[in-house]
Amino acid sequence: MNPEISIIVPALNEEDSIRETLRSLQSFENAEIILVDGGSTDATVSIAEDFKVKILHAPCRGRGAQLEFGGNAAKGAVLWFLHADTRVSPDSVRQIKLALKDSRIAGGNFTIRFDGERIAAKFLTWLYPQLRYLGLIYGDSAIFVRRGIYQKMGGFAPFPIFEDLDFVERLKRQGEIVTLPAIVTTSSRRFENKSFILTFLRWTILQVLYWLGVHPNALVKIYFPSAK
Repeated sequence: MNPEISIIVPALNEEDSIRETLRSLQSFENAEIILVDGGSTDATVSIAEDFKVKILHAPCRGRGAQLEFGGNAAKGAVLWFLHADTRVSPDSVRQIKLALKDSRIAGGNFTIRFDGERIAAKFLTWLYPQLRYLGLIYGDSAIFVRRGIYQKMGGFAPFPIFEDLDFVERLKRQGEIVTLPAIVTTSSRRFENKSFILTFLRWTILQVLYWLGVHPNALVKIYFPSAK
């Protein structure tokens, strides 16, 4: 029998985070866990081998491409996309099943908390619920979707950045999106050991450029200057 839910985790050099992420998934029954590696050169894959997880090696690197590869290989009735540095609560799958009893709901995400006691983590934890009022939902809040709708949409676009914003905008056309109360805890590492204000400002500018129509392939060269 096919699993009730497939949990797809894209990863690239995540040896510091992947163990806790996979550990948080092990209690779910009738769940398929898929790690989609993008060519890690650290211990990510060897750590994953210690868990009940299917390991796939994506033909090309990039979160969008890895999500697309994993989603196409998944067999669950529900697809749940989780970042490699995000830990979920034990009640998450039950809440997904309960929410999807409503046929109007196409998919959704979770209430997010950024770990740590720094101002950046506390600010982001406050900010994300406010952004939902603007219709902005990001991949680190653990997006889930019905398999049939995912296939109808054509899955994730293989973008190197903002693949989540593109996906959510297309998902909105398929039905309602719900934010569940279970908390997922994600890392605030992007803002650690850096100027939070400058990092946040750059991220905001990139998003404005995205909504103005600049392609993610161009934006990634600003976000990661060494990107080819």
